[in-house]
Amino acid sequence: MPGFTFFQRLSKAPTNPRSAPAAREFDVAELYEGPLDLGDRADAAARPLDEKLRQAYFWIVNHAIISPHYDIEYNDGPAPNFSIGDSRRTLSLPSAQSYSSYVLLPLLTFATRRKCLFVGGPGRGKTASAILMGVLAGYPLREVKRAMQHGHPQMTVADLLGNPLPADLVQAQSMEQIRIAWRSWLSMRVKIIDEYNRIPTRTQSALLTVMGDNYAEVLNQVYECPESAWYLTANDDQGGGTYQVIEALRDRVDVIVQALAFNPRFLDELLLRIESRMRPEELVPPEIVFSAEEIDAMGEAIVGLDVPSPVRRRLEFFASQFELMETAGAQFEYMTKDTVRLSGQEWSRAVSADNGRDRLKDLGCQTRNGLSVRNLMTLLVYAKALAYFRGNGAVELEDLRQVLPFVLHDKLQPDLDAPFFALPEHAAYRSDGLSWLRHLFDLSCAEYDRLDLDRDDPVGALSAEFARGLDGLAEREARQRLSRIEHLIEQRASGRKLYGPLYDDLLKLKYLHQRYTNYLQWLRAQ
Repeated sequence: MPGFTFFQRLSKAPTNPRSAPAAREFDVAELYEGPLDLGDRADAAARPLDEKLRQAYFWIVNHAIISPHYDIEYNDGPAPNFSIGDSRRTLSLPSAQSYSSYVLLPLLTFATRRKCLFVGGPGRGKTASAILMGVLAGYPLREVKRAMQHGHPQMTVADLLGNPLPADLVQAQSMEQIRIAWRSWLSMRVKIIDEYNRIPTRTQSALLTVMGDNYAEVLNQVYECPESAWYLTANDDQGGGTYQVIEALRDRVDVIVQALAFNPRFLDELLLRIESRMRPEELVPPEIVFSAEEIDAMGEAIVGLDVPSPVRRRLEFFASQFELMETAGAQFEYMTKDTVRLSGQEWSRAVSADNGRDRLKDLGCQTRNGLSVRNLMTLLVYAKALAYFRGNGAVELEDLRQVLPFVLHDKLQPDLDAPFFALPEHAAYRSDGLSWLRHLFDLSCAEYDRLDLDRDDPVGALSAEFARGLDGLAEREARQRLSRIEHLIEQRASGRKLYGPLYDDLLKLKYLHQRYTNYLQWLRAQ
């Protein structure tokens, strides 16, 4: 059938010229060649897993999910830019291979076994995208659909997890003797929760345990779940719905992907699907289906990728911008936005008291919170996954920049009353959170460059000196290091306004001072 031929097309060419062993040019037209023959299938089995992951991406983006929005942009040299409309928004044409976030981020979630939330209006393909991920994991389509959990207002913990066996309820002499008929979806490596914001609050708590700790519990009976990729859907990302999503459950979501509007210029592809009576999820080529062992191997390879020190330093500098609130605490360590949140103090009152800094210049004034440990770990994982997907051996700064908005969306909360958002040229950032986060990172990197921190970072030098260890360090040298720390603190604090990066530097210096102080006490005790 012609429809079958179209949907089964798979690229014969390497999808990434840099990672291809043969020295040949990549032709986009080859993505549209016919299906692989038997010889091609044998070759596919020997392909590296990153190449297989890219093959899956291009098959999905070209034949399964109609997503022409290439919003993850890479450039290799100059790229044409056009100013469009009264707002003079920039339309850029990337000069290197770029990607659709709506397809790529769920695929990276699949490779890293994390948790992805699809948001968007009804009929945008959120559930279909999640189902595709289940098929890529090797499950039959019928099993994926039956295992998908549909949120509804009457869903109970038993509906979600399983029921005790009736005979055991009658005959058991203790709770331990009651067996549970666990739901089959708990054992799957891809878990799908459709419309998770329609689940009652009590059932959400049970779901949180499965998502956060990989086990289910009913009547003191525990079922250990395998490490899985999670896909949740909702019509918005504000946590609303039939039930408000509990904060802890929202925090477990690693990345949020927005389903963008359908472009009617691709209506002919919808017509083809109707006339051929074919659904892409029914025709996933076996060459891009991953075994459990391959998924495990991909996860290990991704974690093993290097994050170079210059990239880490820029992330450190960015993360340090947001937590400081100078008037929040009397003790230096408690001068944070989290102190305000825990105290229950009204946010506007806390902000009005914090008037010592340039609120337009200070990036921290744009947010109501800072970044958690979980946020930073997730950001590093997805940056590694994107570098792996692109066939690189280490994370580049642009990898970090591209995944950051999707990871921190709903995590780094904007303060829409901040002076930054009052400027007419920034009005779009009030609704476009993804662009705001990327702009925020760009501003942070520009300030990092202005301070020349790659070459002039005395706190970093002291940290590297300490990291080499204290074994055999003489008392005289330890005292000299203490003196340098105190001198640097005095120098940094002299006549300066307190901003987030300086606050974190001072805390790091205090930490180093305390470690050397303890070391000197240990030396005297010998």
